[in-house]
Amino acid sequence: MPSEKRLSKEIDAKVPTAARMYDFYLGGKDNYAADRQAVEELDKVVPSTRRLALNNRRFLARVVKTLAEDYGIRQFLDHGSGLPTQDNVHQVAQRIAPDSRVIYVDNDPMVLVHGRALLDQNDRTAVIHADMRSTDEIFDHADTRRLIDFSRPVGVLFNSVFHCIPDSDTDGPQAVVRRVAERLVPGSCAVMCQLVSEDAEVRDSVTRFMDDATHGNWGRVREPRDVDALFEGMEILEPGLVEVSTWRPDNEVAPRQLTQEWIEYGGVGRLA
Repeated sequence: MPSEKRLSKEIDAKVPTAARMYDFYLGGKDNYAADRQAVEELDKVVPSTRRLALNNRRFLARVVKTLAEDYGIRQFLDHGSGLPTQDNVHQVAQRIAPDSRVIYVDNDPMVLVHGRALLDQNDRTAVIHADMRSTDEIFDHADTRRLIDFSRPVGVLFNSVFHCIPDSDTDGPQAVVRRVAERLVPGSCAVMCQLVSEDAEVRDSVTRFMDDATHGNWGRVREPRDVDALFEGMEILEPGLVEVSTWRPDNEVAPRQLTQEWIEYGGVGRLA
C-alpha cells in the first residue's frame, strides 16, 4: 500500500495549479497571475482548451444528475474536485434529493479554504485536504465516515484528474481505481475521464508544458485506450466511453467539442 502523501498547507501564488487554471477557464476569480499566464501559454499549444473545460463541467453536472435521478445514488466522493464554481456536485445532487451527501477531495490548499467557506452552512457536505491517491486516508477520514455509508452504493468521481498524476504500479490511475473499487459495494458507479489525444506531438508538448508550469505536479496526456483500461470489469453505462460533450447531451444543440487536438474522454462504469 502506498504511503500517504505529504501536502503543503501554504498557497504558492507563483506556481500555477491545475485547479486554479481550470477555475480561470470557467470564469472564476480564485486564481492568480501565474495561473492566468499559464493559461495564456497553454492556449498557444492547444487553443480549444477553454471550450474543453466548459464542456467538461457540463458533463459533470449531467452525470451527477443522471446518477441521482436514474440510479438512486445519494452519496458522492469527488476526487480532485477543484475550486467551487457554479453547479457544484452537491448543488446538482441536492436539487434532486436534498439528503444527498458529498465529500470533496483536493490537494490544493486554496480549494480547502474556499470550499469550506462555501460549504459551512451545508452539513451534508465536507472538503478533505488530501491527495486523490491516498485512498485509506480519504475513506477513513472522520468526515467521510460521518457522511458516507459504504454499505450502500456510492458515486465516485475522477473527473478530469487522472492526467494530473503519473503512471505507477502503486499510485497510477489504474492502481487508484482498483483500490477504490475494492471498498465499494455493487451498484456503485465510477465517473472517470481525462485529457487524451491521438496525436503524439500534442500529447508530448502539452505534457511537457504542464509539467514545467506546475513544477512537476502533473502526469501526462494519455490515449483513449489508457482510459478504456480503467473501466475493466465494470458495466459501462450508455453511450459508452466517449468525448464527454456527447455523453447524454441535454438537447441536440448543446455545446460540442468541435476540435479534436485533444479531448476529455471517458464515461461511467457501474460495479456489478
